[in-house]
Amino acid sequence: MRLTDFWTRLEEAFGPGYAASIASDQVLTQLDGRTIEQALAAGEETHVVWRAVVAAYPDRVPARLR
Repeated sequence: MRLTDFWTRLEEAFGPGYAASIASDQVLTQLDGRTIEQALAAGEETHVVWRAVVAAYPDRVPARLR
């Protein structure tokens, strides 16, 4: 998954403002206690980060974006 696709999906699922907040502020256990931004900056693959988002917010991410 390209990084631009990742951000598009995140904004679609959460809205532009909330997506930015989740990416910078929410620590996910699925990302070893890192935020989305920290995981991506550390070189984590976007599809791995996206799977972590889906696992953390199963009710929030629509099936078509999974």
